Amino acid sequence: MKSVTAIPPAPCRLAFGKFELDRDIICPCDYRDLNVKEFGCCYCALYVRKDVFEGKTPIAPIPERRPLMKQTRAYGGTVEVSIEKSTETTAAVAKESSKIQMKMWYCKQCGYVCFREDPPYVCPVCKAKREMFAEVALTTEMQG
Repeated sequence: MKSVTAIPPAPCRLAFGKFELDRDIICPCDYRDLNVKEFGCCYCALYVRKDVFEGKTPIAPIPERRPLMKQTRAYGGTVEVSIEKSTETTAAVAKESSKIQMKMWYCKQCGYVCFREDPPYVCPVCKAKREMFAEVALTTEMQG
């Protein structure tokens, strides 16, 4: 019997363990290219720009780009948001967002196609920005 090994998430983030929920944080994660471009390295510093590698630019803390709703959905919990000295529990929002709606996206520049909730920030093939992705509407008809 063959054993199946799960694809590990990026080492800098906790994973839920379901591919659909962890897709954006599988290393190299969706946020890598933006972080390397802006800060010189990715969130966990596995990927760095040449100037950082050569020691010309120090590694600085990088803010989390993964949306709070994706983090909440992945952990199946609630989010407490502090708004002007009051705390709201948004369990209903987290429960509603737990429904994954997969869509098909294609890069208008190179034709790369992916099936996921949101388009990638950067095309993994041609490095086009997120704005270059268009949603493909799929419809099926049954004739009988």
